[in-house]
Amino acid sequence: MTSREPGPVLLLRLAGPLQSWGDRSAYNRRETRPEPTKSGIIGLLAAAAGRPRQANLDDLAGLDLGIRIDRPGSLLRDYHTVSDYRGRPLPSAAVTAKGRQKPTSPAKHTHITQRYYLQDAVFLAAVTGPEPLVTALDHALRHPAFPLALGRRSCTPAQPMNLGLRTGTLEEALREAPWQAPRRIIKRWGREHGNADRIDLPATLDDPTGEDVRDDVPVSFAPKNRAYTTRHVRHAYLSAPTGLIPDPTAPPTANGGHDPFALLGW
Repeated sequence: MTSREPGPVLLLRLAGPLQSWGDRSAYNRRETRPEPTKSGIIGLLAAAAGRPRQANLDDLAGLDLGIRIDRPGSLLRDYHTVSDYRGRPLPSAAVTAKGRQKPTSPAKHTHITQRYYLQDAVFLAAVTGPEPLVTALDHALRHPAFPLALGRRSCTPAQPMNLGLRTGTLEEALREAPWQAPRRIIKRWGREHGNADRIDLPATLDDPTGEDVRDDVPVSFAPKNRAYTTRHVRHAYLSAPTGLIPDPTAPPTANGGHDPFALLGW
């Protein structure tokens, strides 16, 4: 099944105070992509299904994914300092023959890291694949085995997350789902656009013919054997219902309702 073929589509509303969707960043600087990664979504689904980190991910990695950006949010940089509360030198990455971490040499007592997050972002994720698997994931998200997170464990999701199953193609499900931005944002946008009943929202969809390549498909989440592979995606603008009733007396907007700067709150 591909994103262009009809089938069961599971819709997830990804919203919360903070989200962080890293892909290649590591060590002292942990960045976030502007939208959820496939590894982050599969990790969330695997946690809901109660799969351990060493579990096989082939079936989840084979799912098709689409992400609609309903509200991009803003970037937050979190400055961290790490110290041992006992005043001891921090451990290094090197280990002894017994597997114990060696202290840093020369002694290092403070470690600085920088973490990046998305504030107040809202995404709509659509997942499709074999019906038994998608149906099982829908049930798992309603009764998750492990706590769910938006990229990092500290990023808890707001409710509702699971919007349920739809039929049709991935793109159709993303087009037909209402805009998920907060109501006050929708009302403000409506005042500036004559209460237009649809808005064009950016989206990224799995597509074997897509020109963009993402290296975020997990092969294994095992701590000592993490591995990822690539996928092809395409980018599009999808017209989504706003839930507003158009004002017949308002003059037509010159841009047909599409205003990317409005998504940034400008």
